[in-house]
Amino acid sequence: MSQEYRPKPPALAAPRLLDRLRDAIRTKHYSPRTSEAYVSWVRKFIVFHGKRHPDTMGGPEVKAFVTYLAVSRRVAPPTQNQALAALIFLYRHVLGRDIEKVTDLIRAKPQTRVPVVLSPEEVNSILQHLRGLPRLAATIMYASGLRLLECLQLRIQDIDFERSEIVVRGGKGQKDRRALLPAALASMLRAHLGALRQEHEARSKEGQGEVFLPETVSWRQAHESTEWRWQWVFPASRLHVPAEGGMKRHHLHETAMQRAFTLAVLRSRIGKKATCHTLRHSFATHLLEAGYDIRTVQELLGHRNVSTTMIYAHPARRTGALPISPLSGIALGSVPASARSGRPQP
Repeated sequence: MSQEYRPKPPALAAPRLLDRLRDAIRTKHYSPRTSEAYVSWVRKFIVFHGKRHPDTMGGPEVKAFVTYLAVSRRVAPPTQNQALAALIFLYRHVLGRDIEKVTDLIRAKPQTRVPVVLSPEEVNSILQHLRGLPRLAATIMYASGLRLLECLQLRIQDIDFERSEIVVRGGKGQKDRRALLPAALASMLRAHLGALRQEHEARSKEGQGEVFLPETVSWRQAHESTEWRWQWVFPASRLHVPAEGGMKRHHLHETAMQRAFTLAVLRSRIGKKATCHTLRHSFATHLLEAGYDIRTVQELLGHRNVSTTMIYAHPARRTGALPISPLSGIALGSVPASARSGRPQP
């Protein structure tokens, strides 16, 4: 009796380079935004060198690409360093080659700029031109010093009214911290969450109460996606349909918040180039002006080093007024005509 023929299963195709890169980034538990940025820079690196495979290249090609970004594209120093970090990660953790040790790679010197700071009156003027969720989000960012995504990604369980604090989970550098929850904001937030809970209960009856859970949540807890504690403080108005599973709700998109804030700044006519992050700068500066210790401000902001917080320690941090210049002790007359015209005085 002849043996039954059984065809061999097809050989699995080797994962593509960018898929290997994504897997390596996910293994290191980097943020999704870092993953998107690294994949984008590796793709641009490959295209820049005529779609050659990175395994056939090395340090000289990386250096040429970074030089192109700095000289021809004139990218900002943080952008240049991010591109270099993406390529170093690719070679070290995906291709198994540490190009940083065998070549002299170019790193841009970081620039220290004085942050834009709003006065309390200017902050209030901007808030008056915001409505709905953007206004509440902007108020929390100024009251607690949160970054934009840290604020929009807040969940119900992160608000602790009893301890008057907000728990920031997975902030910059994947670090958790506690932030302030002022009493003046608590009543506004309670009213918002009360209305939100009624909406959630109504949506749950219609089968639309699921939200996206963090990647760190175990698959055994997947059924908790409809629970109240996992709901967003700032939910998006539309549902998202993922590739698998039913409809789920995401948080308010950052671009919607940025557009609303930019429009409010224009309408307030404050004359400053303010963004959502300016509220965080203003929070830190106003605390230092009120006399709080810089270490306390560092912990509230979640900075790793106090040197980062020092950019807010300008001369106005104690009294809110600049020191008196020694020029005030000199009696100045009228400006000479030669100085106004630009011609030297005879």
